[in-house]
Amino acid sequence: MSLNDYRPLPAPPAVLVFAASDPSSGAGMQADLLTLASMGCHPLSVMTALTVQDTTGVDDMLVFDAEWIVDQARCILEDVPVAVFKLGVLGSVEAIAAIAEIVSDYPEIPLILDPVLSSGRGDELANEDMIAALRELIIPQTTLITPNTLELLRLVHDEEQGEEDTDGPVDVDECAARLLDLGCEYVLVTGTHRATPKVINTLYHRDGKVREDTWDRLPGSYHGSGCTLASAIAAGIAQGLELPDAVREAQEYTWQALRAGYRLGMGQFIPDRMFWARDDIPGGGAS
Repeated sequence: MSLNDYRPLPAPPAVLVFAASDPSSGAGMQADLLTLASMGCHPLSVMTALTVQDTTGVDDMLVFDAEWIVDQARCILEDVPVAVFKLGVLGSVEAIAAIAEIVSDYPEIPLILDPVLSSGRGDELANEDMIAALRELIIPQTTLITPNTLELLRLVHDEEQGEEDTDGPVDVDECAARLLDLGCEYVLVTGTHRATPKVINTLYHRDGKVREDTWDRLPGSYHGSGCTLASAIAAGIAQGLELPDAVREAQEYTWQALRAGYRLGMGQFIPDRMFWARDDIPGGGAS
């Protein structure tokens, strides 16, 4: 074939990510970009903050002015058709308000919210004012939110049960219902932080529980597992899957990425988002 015969392939679906940078590429924007690319999407990035972090935790964060975030997003949205929005660390109340205004101009685009409120080590990434802004401005526009049980309790501000009692009698169904009452369409509660033999992830809709998936609990602690899952769901939706199917496929992808994970530094394991490109990765999955 000569160069004159060449015809470009159709562009892959584009997913626009609002998130903070992670120099270790274990979590944050870099994890989102790796996941989306691995799953056949073109990632678009709007940076909300720069972090000083490694595989052990976050030491500092430089939050961008809301105007910079707006300019990044508006510029790319005027140029590229976006299939899905994916939100991670947003940085400030002002940034949350600005992003909420941007996405409100595109109500037809699904929005996946990964409510990253702290690092795996427990470093604070969102204060109570920011959580209140998420509840008021972002969650009502959200197609799917993906909290673990710690994040779930903080988002619904469950003062009676408390954040620390995630191994006790936490009424996950009730907490999910309270999030749905705020206006989001779906809630996927992940069970990684609960003391159960297997990880149980449950998808809720306004009409009730949609699906419950049980996964073998892997040893160790992983940096960016939540980012990976939320971005994988966004990729599935961008590729045309219905949301419950995208949730199931994303869980499989994430579990495989975690199982193939490696210890890059002295902290948590890094999920291998390109596990499919490695040789001799054995099978496995959900029960």
